[in-house]
Amino acid sequence: MTKTIYIVGLGLIGSSLALGIRRDHPEYRIVGYNRGEQSRMIALEHGIVDEATDNLSQFAAEADMIFLCVPIQQTIRFLEELSNLPLKEGVLVTDAGSTKEAIVEAAETYLSARNIHFIGGHPMAGSHKTGAIAADVNLFENAYYILTPSRLTQADAIPRLKEVLSGLHARFVEIDAAEHDRVTSQISHFPHILASSLMNQAGDYRKDHPFTQHFAAGGFRDMTRIAESEPGMWTSILMTNRASIVERLAEFGERLKDIQQLIEAGDEEAIWQFFDQGRRIRKEMEIHKRAGVDSFYDLFINIPDQEDTILTILELLRGISVVNIRINEDNRADIHGILQITFKNKEDLERAERIIRDQTSYQVFVD
Repeated sequence: MTKTIYIVGLGLIGSSLALGIRRDHPEYRIVGYNRGEQSRMIALEHGIVDEATDNLSQFAAEADMIFLCVPIQQTIRFLEELSNLPLKEGVLVTDAGSTKEAIVEAAETYLSARNIHFIGGHPMAGSHKTGAIAADVNLFENAYYILTPSRLTQADAIPRLKEVLSGLHARFVEIDAAEHDRVTSQISHFPHILASSLMNQAGDYRKDHPFTQHFAAGGFRDMTRIAESEPGMWTSILMTNRASIVERLAEFGERLKDIQQLIEAGDEEAIWQFFDQGRRIRKEMEIHKRAGVDSFYDLFINIPDQEDTILTILELLRGISVVNIRINEDNRADIHGILQITFKNKEDLERAERIIRDQTSYQVFVD
């Protein structure tokens, strides 16, 4: 019998989930909810969903599986609303929120009286693009898809969910909801606070030191890129993971005091060890990988400051899919720039490297 999949929230994540589900299960009926009309229309026009609504209850009773792909606080409100709707027996409900403990607790509170399966979910992938127009069937490829079981997760629920999501080509990992929130507080939530703190500090500092505005590049740019993230989403994340985030902030404050004392004491050896340890740990971590495998491939090219250099290189690479390009060290006029080109797979990287080496005299290296 054909399954009905209900995607609640047709933004980047929800629409990309729908495309991934449809890839392996074209026979499924996929319906969607979205408050805004534009994403509903785009999702319908692009075949992301078969039907769409702005009324949560419209398709709820027909769904075999419900994906809540909306902000955290709205997810919690929708869990309460679903508890009062006539859902199918054994329907599986899951979500895509960036924090898990509060959502799992809400599901157990509101849905425990019903024959409903619930699994917390967090697909660890995203983009700077938003809305259904940005939907990408490959968004989750080789990315970790975290599953946090609850008291409402019956034995067959996780296999059922994985089977429906097989077209995502993601890597599923099961973890306790509280542990998920502790880990993400360190590697996701706290870094966003740090990035915005650096920007706020620089904003104040530039009032008396205006060249701060113009010289910020390189490392500062890389460290603060995520400060451009949507404020509402991050406010919600902080409000639903307060204890872990406050703990990380306090611990980091002690680390800053330690390095401050080393600098004040002029302890050159200890400062060197501080930087060396950070460098070594970064090399050991899977920062350049998604789900433990290489997920993007970077080619670096030393280029002179000459007209049309970048256009010439891109023309040579015509026909090869490029994920991103950027120029590093572009705040110096007396040195070559470094053109960084990112590819989606190893084959494209190797082909591009051969072309640039064979047809130019530029120095090329691979990370």
